[in-house]
Amino acid sequence: MRISANFDGGNIEVINQDNIKDVQLAIRPDVGDEFYQWFNFRLEGEVGSQYLLNIMNAGSASYPKGWENYQAVATYDRQQWFRLPTEYKDGKLTIQVDLDCDSIQIAYFAPYSYERHQDLLASVQVHPLVSLEHLGLTLDGRDMTLVKVGDGDESKANIWITARQHPGETMAEWLVEGFFNSLLDSDNVNAQALLDKANFYIVPNMNPDGSARGHLRTNALGVNLNREWQTPSLEKSPEVYYVTNKMKETGVDLFYDVHGDEGLPYVFLAGCEGVPSHDERMAKLQQDFVNALTLVSADFQSEFGYDKDEPGKANLTVASNWVAETFTCLSNTLEMPFKDNDNMPDPMSGWSPERSIYLGEASLIAMLAVVDNLR
Repeated sequence: MRISANFDGGNIEVINQDNIKDVQLAIRPDVGDEFYQWFNFRLEGEVGSQYLLNIMNAGSASYPKGWENYQAVATYDRQQWFRLPTEYKDGKLTIQVDLDCDSIQIAYFAPYSYERHQDLLASVQVHPLVSLEHLGLTLDGRDMTLVKVGDGDESKANIWITARQHPGETMAEWLVEGFFNSLLDSDNVNAQALLDKANFYIVPNMNPDGSARGHLRTNALGVNLNREWQTPSLEKSPEVYYVTNKMKETGVDLFYDVHGDEGLPYVFLAGCEGVPSHDERMAKLQQDFVNALTLVSADFQSEFGYDKDEPGKANLTVASNWVAETFTCLSNTLEMPFKDNDNMPDPMSGWSPERSIYLGEASLIAMLAVVDNLR
């Protein structure tokens, strides 16, 4: 038996592998040791054997409730992901593997590799309405890339989408891939109608360093980027610094910050009701957007989610709140589950890359429903 996480986005440490019925593992914390929950590793073994993998430090992970009713994901071919029998008990996460091939990859959620990220950028740039802009370098020297879609007409609305501020929330970049699939489809009349009225500024991966390092929540310095938006700096959070500066150049009429939630088994939005500038216009835009997304995606719901901030009490270091307050615009954090969607359960796959992609396509239609009223 061999266990390895020495690859892009990998994360696991082997404590003891002498007994295949009690393989003891630990998740490596993000830099700074404040957060951990993401794991991603490869197991090589004997076909036909059963392995019980015990993550010994699961009980002290960032979100222990995230393990309740959770099942790890796995793949043999790095294309199709499925769920493995998983149990959380007494602070230990146990994953059962009945090995059908020599090697299996196991992860917290289906990874979106840095190589696939590069493939995504390369594939969209060939579209005549797309251009790539280099915003700057991360702390590890990786590129921060902005994808611009549209003709730059200043009379059009400016829609911004960011994903993976928290790098372990890989479903966010899967959603962006689905959004691009629809937006750049020449046969998609909804996309054409939206592009007639809006320019897009999309950052598919806000945290490439954390993604490559196998972090759950932080960048290379251990900083949670979604608490940096009020006062970002080149020293601690260049990723946010570059994006906020660019937003100030373009303006923002709609902001969509895409995330994943460890604990809640639902798809939901967190709005900006608590920002000081929130008014009736912003409230109506929010309700119209919620209504549209509810109509076009059976995965989306508005019954379960985060508590709304009290008026004037929103945390302005959070992306969606800072953008809403700065630009007085429609601004949302979209959350998807790491588990399954309890409203539309799938015992084999749970929430998946495919469903994230479909939600990206649905998001486009919801944006079309409100674009005429964004200004």
